[in-house]
Amino acid sequence: MDDLPFSAAADRNKQPILDVLKRVLGERGAALEIASGTGQHVAWFAAAMSHWTWQPTDADAAMLPVIESRLAQAGLPNLRPPVLLDVTAPQWPSRGAPFAERFDAIYCANMLHIAPPSACAGLMEGAARHLLPGGLLITYGPYFEEEAPAPSNLAFDQSLRARDASWGIRRLEDVVAQARRSGLALRERHAMPANNLLLVFGS
Repeated sequence: MDDLPFSAAADRNKQPILDVLKRVLGERGAALEIASGTGQHVAWFAAAMSHWTWQPTDADAAMLPVIESRLAQAGLPNLRPPVLLDVTAPQWPSRGAPFAERFDAIYCANMLHIAPPSACAGLMEGAARHLLPGGLLITYGPYFEEEAPAPSNLAFDQSLRARDASWGIRRLEDVVAQARRSGLALRERHAMPANNLLLVFGS
């Protein structure tokens, strides 16, 4: 376990996020995780929400073996093998057959600010295609709102744009507008630790 890539931030925020997921999601269902990264979140959620089936994904093919290893260590029957998924691709997943089912929930953490703006459109359009009626899209991460942003978020945004000019913390109103164009509306906004937000969208 120690030699697998590890995200300290994912370890810190997994429980606060889980607490909200347990409140907003039903007792059972099927969930698609976008941008699973190290697989820490999906393994944690699957252990705590055993009546939910979890499908991890990532756009980086190099991360799939990492996720596979972490899921093997978890040894949980409600975790599916990870698949390659670029949200901007016309088909989900990006390789192989398209998903044969739609999902009760789609979860995406810490992706929108380390991706170009087209990823937001791709996420919203894909979620609208792949959610069951009444299903929810849940996103987590930093957003800029109308009030003065936290200095830490401003510094983080500058560091992101220095790495890639197409990256950066997204304005909440822009994300909500993009969701609306795909037929999704913001249902809930939850303030989270470290100046992050958890957003719940539904049709």
